[in-house]
Amino acid sequence: MTEDINKALEVLKAGGVILYPTDTIWGLGCDATNEKAVERIFEIKKRADSKSMLSLVGSDGMLQQFVYEVPDAAWQLIDAAVNPLTIIYDRPRGIASNLMAEDGSAGFRITGEAFSKTLCMRLRKPLVSTSANISGQPAPRCFREISPDILSAVDYIVEYGRDADNASPSNIIKVTDSNVIKIIR
Repeated sequence: MTEDINKALEVLKAGGVILYPTDTIWGLGCDATNEKAVERIFEIKKRADSKSMLSLVGSDGMLQQFVYEVPDAAWQLIDAAVNPLTIIYDRPRGIASNLMAEDGSAGFRITGEAFSKTLCMRLRKPLVSTSANISGQPAPRCFREISPDILSAVDYIVEYGRDADNASPSNIIKVTDSNVIKIIR
């Protein structure tokens, strides 16, 4: 895993795009503060840039660095979550502007999975995490289901975790600064 982390970090710091395992499904990733790298993921996915993408963070502290205020309701949901949970926050900060939704919000998930957590912590920045598929096609549940188009478009494909099967996307909930909760998925 260490060699994979080091190679992935090298690519991320150079503005590249990686294909990597997360706490949910395999994801396309880049430095979430790099607008050009984020734009490249939109191009790889053939996805409209009006659709936002989420970012992984490696800890509570990192989340607080990139969201102005984490509402109390969000902390309660994070503490109670049994499965991976992405929360959309009203006021992100320090991330690429093309990661934000039209209303200025952005989604973050605190990852507990070993590879993605270590990668976030070593990068010291959020890591874009979007399903490794062309927009409109089904999200791959395992590495074997990732299309050749995606495999050939990225700068680095992580070796670690390729044998995991039948992963699922995260739950998504929006929590406003005033603690209003809306279930998205």
